[in-house]
Amino acid sequence: MTKFDGWKRAFGVLLLCAAAAIASPAKTTLTTLVSFDGTNGANPEFMSLVQGTDGNFYGTTRGGGANGVGTVFKITPTGTLTTLYSFCSQASCADGEEPYAGLVQATNGIFYGTTYYGGANGLGTVFKITAGGTLTTLHSFCSQTNCADGDNPNAGLVQATDGSLYGTTLGGGGVNDSGTVFKITPNGTLTTLHSFCSQGGSCNDGAYPAAVLVQGTDGHFYGTTAQGGSVGLGSVFKITARGKLTTLHSFNGSDGDFPATALVQATNGNFYGTTGGGGATSYGTVFKMTPPGTLTTLYSFCVQTHCTDGANPNAGLAQATNGNFYGTTYDGGANNDGTVFKISAGGSLTTLYSFAGTDGSNPDGGLLQATNGKFYGTANLGGANADGTVFSVAVGLGPFVVTRPTSGKVGAKVIILGTSLTGATGVTFNGTVAKFKVMGKSEITTTVPSGATTGTVEVTTPKGTLKSNVVFRVTK
Repeated sequence: MTKFDGWKRAFGVLLLCAAAAIASPAKTTLTTLVSFDGTNGANPEFMSLVQGTDGNFYGTTRGGGANGVGTVFKITPTGTLTTLYSFCSQASCADGEEPYAGLVQATNGIFYGTTYYGGANGLGTVFKITAGGTLTTLHSFCSQTNCADGDNPNAGLVQATDGSLYGTTLGGGGVNDSGTVFKITPNGTLTTLHSFCSQGGSCNDGAYPAAVLVQGTDGHFYGTTAQGGSVGLGSVFKITARGKLTTLHSFNGSDGDFPATALVQATNGNFYGTTGGGGATSYGTVFKMTPPGTLTTLYSFCVQTHCTDGANPNAGLAQATNGNFYGTTYDGGANNDGTVFKISAGGSLTTLYSFAGTDGSNPDGGLLQATNGKFYGTANLGGANADGTVFSVAVGLGPFVVTRPTSGKVGAKVIILGTSLTGATGVTFNGTVAKFKVMGKSEITTTVPSGATTGTVEVTTPKGTLKSNVVFRVTK
């Protein structure tokens, strides 16, 4: 089995029977914002959108664009799309090609991402790009012997509280060729923190990490590997900023297999995620895991006739402001084109929407809850031109604010994202008043005030008070 076979097998290579359409709940409204047509991009794959400080959304497509190998794009909340960059615009695709993952906007306002192919060695890159579309390649993978620095990054990056960016590569890392965890500074200095399958020839520490990392409230990073672990079906791991890795859970099939999606740490402190396969029906699961590693399977997909509840979730979950989790499945649903679903922390699942092809199909990117309360996502295929879509989903949730970062010391700079922030008259950190500056309708800059304690950040606007979706942790 190659490094790609196992996790791609879990990614919905199924042929399920279609069933009669199921009415979606009255409060759920899906709107197709853009149908890609090749010229403006095609096939947004394992990619979640990110909301920029300007209120627009930014993302990538694996194909299409001027050179047919992917783009970076910007899209407004109402659906106006602008192609910011087409990859392989440089000789020998030195600027990268086929970005599989989404972007992260760092505190300096610049976006960072990865490409699966291209670069100086043809095996992927880390890049940065401005909101205006100026792209700089920061690192070309496989620049070291045996690709010790990794190759083929399938996942995006996360900016940690130390200011550096952390990520994974699906392959490389030395002779075991099973992937890496790396750190890279905003200016491009890369350090390999861990090479997988390095425990005495065994892959008990996991193999082929395909998903973006998440930094937990304890400061450590948590992630998944699509294969490896004690029985070879994938794992959940924790790794410190210095590279000490601990395997927290090894999947065994009955509790899921081939996890290739990101985790989310919920407000209760536990982590939630999905597996592309395994579970009671072999069509994937939703699971909960405590920080020490106790895993509970919350839901096994395809337990309904014709998999009308969905099958093969290829993306992670987003915890919404109402406490529930929202996600997508690549297959299943009323038309076997995938679904949007809601699941409670206790495991009660509701299918909110079944794709039908013309509105998109086979979504394998995660959902983003924007500060206007709606969810935004992408479908890999379908739409008017069968090249994929960008869509929004309204479920009746109201606006809120997001802080970047979500923790910091007194005096630390904080960016607040929101909707209709113009005219804001107050900002508080768990009740402590902060000085602030309104930068525009979607951005406020502030600092953590003296005396602040861990709690909700609130912004008073002419339209009402907006609360942060997660608590802000005041650190020492």
